[in-house]
Amino acid sequence: MNWKKYIPAIAVVSVIVITIVTIIIVNVSNSRKKSNKSGAGDSSIAGISDTDSDEANSISSDIEMKEDPQYSDNDSYMNPGAGNGAKVTLSNSTNETDDVTIGIDVSKFQGTINWSQVAASGVDFAMIRVGFRAQKTGVIYADTNARYNMQQAAANGIKVGAYFFSSAVNEAEAVEEADWVADYIADYDITYPVAFDCEGFDSSDSRQRSMTKAERTSVACAFLQEIYNKGYTPMFYAAAGELTSNSKWDTSRLEGTYKMWVAQYPVTPYPSTPSTSYTGICDMWQYTNQGTVNGINSNVDINVAYFGYSGTTGSASGETPAEAKPDVEANMIFTSVNETVTAKEEVRLRDIPSQDTDSTVIATLINGVTATRTGISSSGWSRLIYNGQTVYAVSSYLTTDLAPRATQEATAGFNTQFTSCNDQVTPKEEINLRNKPSVTDSDSVVVATVKNGVILTRTGYNKELGWSRVEYNGQTLYCVTSYLNVQ
Repeated sequence: MNWKKYIPAIAVVSVIVITIVTIIIVNVSNSRKKSNKSGAGDSSIAGISDTDSDEANSISSDIEMKEDPQYSDNDSYMNPGAGNGAKVTLSNSTNETDDVTIGIDVSKFQGTINWSQVAASGVDFAMIRVGFRAQKTGVIYADTNARYNMQQAAANGIKVGAYFFSSAVNEAEAVEEADWVADYIADYDITYPVAFDCEGFDSSDSRQRSMTKAERTSVACAFLQEIYNKGYTPMFYAAAGELTSNSKWDTSRLEGTYKMWVAQYPVTPYPSTPSTSYTGICDMWQYTNQGTVNGINSNVDINVAYFGYSGTTGSASGETPAEAKPDVEANMIFTSVNETVTAKEEVRLRDIPSQDTDSTVIATLINGVTATRTGISSSGWSRLIYNGQTVYAVSSYLTTDLAPRATQEATAGFNTQFTSCNDQVTPKEEINLRNKPSVTDSDSVVVATVKNGVILTRTGYNKELGWSRVEYNGQTLYCVTSYLNVQ
């Protein structure tokens, strides 16, 4: 057989076969590429962000957020009548509810809080300042009443959140702050969010003054993300004016990812004004900084949260913290001194700088017996060391003149200059009324002793010496001002 004559036909068939095989391979390859591409797309849609450890709340991109009806323009969370309460993308809570709850935020400047009275007033939660970074030096300090406030609020059935006052100038410092906060609160039951608070960054002495809006926002995000990584729900705090139209913050980078705590104070507070006028996302509304709450002896911020919790979150560490004592000097400024003092006549030494019923008299210091004074407050109190114990006494009853009383010159009490006034006062506890504004003059005697509830008319006061002039039973008498409450 002459096979050579079939060579052209074989060549043609070979070319056809090769072509067919090539087409099949290309089609299979393209099919696989399309399949892989489609699979990647499905994975992206179904996936979660790298930061969402519970695989429940976070959405991976703006596209998906728009597709999710929870974040659509038609969703009810932007209804101003509901106070702009919003769901949040990033949350570590497993028992969050849609309840509207009422809370306060406090720091050491509220002094020693009676948390049982606060709880009885109907407060649901407390945001407690745990610390701050100094705006000039950058040093991190704990709030001196933070542990006491966290401990006592929780013990009285009030759910606890926390906030930190930041002055971080870069993301590394922000992470450092968040780590510090997480470590500080680890032993406490923190159910409500942990918030980032940054204020005063435009002031001339702030270490943040040169930062841009974008840089500050990145710092906030770094703090909040680290708080989330530590197992807490993060929240960002700012005034409404700073958030509106991205005025001071890149608001769009924050809202929808973190809970937003907005300060905006209407003329008529909540509930008469049912919601904030701020039109952005608002999960918690601080509606006044002039609130009054039983158990707190100063004004306090009050908040409406558009969320609550069905239970209380236990401590991250599982440990029980040591019992914390209140900082009794929290709302006072004491100038440090180191001097020996004695009573001009006699003075009560108390466990805290107060003459209210919450203080206890430790001892009575008499003239000739000395104590070491370590601090003087502009509010009229001295801090003393007496028999190895820290105690407090009214400064106007003390003297650094240790000479015996018999050698002291008489004080011309009636030469004391008084600023005229006309107000009603009553003793904080009880008070001696004297015929002269002096406890050292030999002819200064106690005419009467009156207790809390007896109303006196005060006609004058002397701030420098700490005396008041009062009318009692038709007599003009004198008493120590710090022992009085103005009605």
